[in-house]
Amino acid sequence: MYFAALLARTEDGWEASDTELDDVETLSDLTDLAREASVDEDTVLVYIEQEDAWFGVVRVDGEEDPRIYVSDASAAARSSYGEILLTDEMLGREPGAEDEIAALEELVDLDGTEDGEPEAAQDSAGAAVTEPDLDHDPDAVPAGPLGDLGVLSDLGLSEKDLLTLRTDALAEIADALGAAEVLEAVR
Repeated sequence: MYFAALLARTEDGWEASDTELDDVETLSDLTDLAREASVDEDTVLVYIEQEDAWFGVVRVDGEEDPRIYVSDASAAARSSYGEILLTDEMLGREPGAEDEIAALEELVDLDGTEDGEPEAAQDSAGAAVTEPDLDHDPDAVPAGPLGDLGVLSDLGLSEKDLLTLRTDALAEIADALGAAEVLEAVR
């Protein structure tokens, strides 16, 4: 179960609305949704939560690139909405690397061995030699928080406080922003 909300800053304070993410497939779609809610290109926060498993905050300030924080990247990676937030840049991957890896995996038998399997290394007695596993999974997503820890610091929620949020994070974020009452109206 997901909950998503938009908090848009206006000259009169914050305006809150819950939002449907059914038509959101990319970070660009999510950013566009936030910009549509913006008044005079002011700050808009998009909050996404999956039943106490993880939450994410996307901050959009006018035409600037979105700033993103995810409370638990590995949990978010198992979620369709979380995957939207976990950009290649956040994960330290080359953009489009997944497409290149998939294309390479389709190629078979490039090393000259039967069935594309490399020959096992052997010592002088002919016994198989195992090498330590130095490969790490480039697709692995780190557990724990990931992204811009200062995403809310100028709005009243410090990096330290953001890292300590677990359950009911949106209420604590809204309280720090002074938007608790407007958020309660839409929740």
